[in-house]
Order: sequence, then C-alpha cells, then structure tokens
Amino acid sequence: MFKIKFKSIVKGALIAALYSALTILLAPISYGPIQFRISEALTLLPFYMPEAIPGLFIGCVISNFHGGFGLIDVITGSLATLLAAIFTRRAKNIYIGAFYPVLFNMIIIGVMLHVLINSPLIATIIYVALGEAGACYVLGIPLMKILNARKII
Repeated sequence: MFKIKFKSIVKGALIAALYSALTILLAPISYGPIQFRISEALTLLPFYMPEAIPGLFIGCVISNFHGGFGLIDVITGSLATLLAAIFTRRAKNIYIGAFYPVLFNMIIIGVMLHVLINSPLIATIIYVALGEAGACYVLGIPLMKILNARKII
C-alpha cells in the first residue's frame, strides 16, 4: 500500500505556495519571451527532496493560470517544469540537475511562445534559456548549497 507522510505533503505544499507566490508577485519579469522567473531557482529542490516534484508542478500550474497565455501555458509550461523536476531528481550532481530546467524550458516554452505570440523562434529559445540558466545556476545552485549546508533540505 502506498503511504504518503504528512510531512512530505506539507513540504510539497510549501514549495507550491512559494513557487507560485514568487512568480505571481514578480509577474512583470516572470512571463513572456524575455523572462527571468526567480521562482525557477526552486527547480533544483528535487535533487534533494522528491516531494519537491509535485510541489513545483502544482506551483507552476497555479502560476501559469495568472500568466495571460491561457490553458496552453498551464499545460505546456507545467509539463516543462514537471519533466525538469523528474530529471533533476535523477541527476548525478546539482550542476547537471540545473541543466534540465534550462533544457526543457528553452525548448517547450520557447516553442510555445513562438506559436502563441509569433516571437522569433531561435531568439525566444535563447532568451528563455538565458533567463532559466540565470535562475538555476546564478540563484538556484548557491541557494541549494546554503540550504543544504544549514540542513534545511
């Protein structure tokens, strides 16, 4: 029988709340072809804790309802985050783990934005990749190292 611990549910819910709150509060830089979604720094949490996977997915679903691109963004954007979280969980180290959110978002979100708003495909993929790399490598890895050193994760 599958047993979910209460503590895991709470951790996942907190991650979902933090991800969505950061994204929505920082909406002007969180959405569009040129974006720097600070909440994406949290996409490295699955490397340390599996309960971050559903938390990030739910947080992204909530966030993308507020993004203005409709149901297609809710589905594709959340799928990108879910895939990135699953692959990050399986990564051999945090640096490789940080690559997966960049990879899945640059392809899935880059193509989605190109289709929805007719932005230039290659430029949009590059802009999404740069924003995601900044969130994961510049913010995420140092954040994870601090949280891990303090035994928070």
